[in-house]
Amino acid sequence: MSSNKEVIPIAENKDAYSLEVLFVTYKTPIYHFVYRYCQDEQLSLDIVQDTFIRFSKYQNSFDGEKSNIKTYLFRMAYQLMINRLKRRDRLHKLLPFLYIQNQKQIVSSEDRISIQEAIQQLPTDQRAVIILTYYHDLSQKDISLILEIPVGTVKSRLHAALKKLRKLLEVDE
Repeated sequence: MSSNKEVIPIAENKDAYSLEVLFVTYKTPIYHFVYRYCQDEQLSLDIVQDTFIRFSKYQNSFDGEKSNIKTYLFRMAYQLMINRLKRRDRLHKLLPFLYIQNQKQIVSSEDRISIQEAIQQLPTDQRAVIILTYYHDLSQKDISLILEIPVGTVKSRLHAALKKLRKLLEVDE
């Protein structure tokens, strides 16, 4: 079996790491790692995809002197997975009805309509933060970039929106 250094070109130019070669080489090991950790097939597939998207975005940050590419990709996948699991846990604790909907489990159409109506009653700035957080699983940093507002504003809007949703849906705090 050839070493990873033979499979992946090493050059002065950091762009020399072929995303396609890296994906073919590491998608299965990263998937198995994440799946063994969380036992969630869809999450594992998402993390693999997100890992390579993030790598393509931050490829220039990789320093082959400090780490090998496999370690770098696994660390990236691990961080993405932990962040996603923490967000999922927070979602479950804060708004269990959204957690169920987000997990694509069966939610009665009556509950779904109630949730959608409650979300529509939120001010538009709060509604955007709720939708991006819970329906698109974006981080607060990503939301701040999308909405062009500070992260602190994202946090305060999210807090206010959750408080209002709990009241609208009569959920105990």
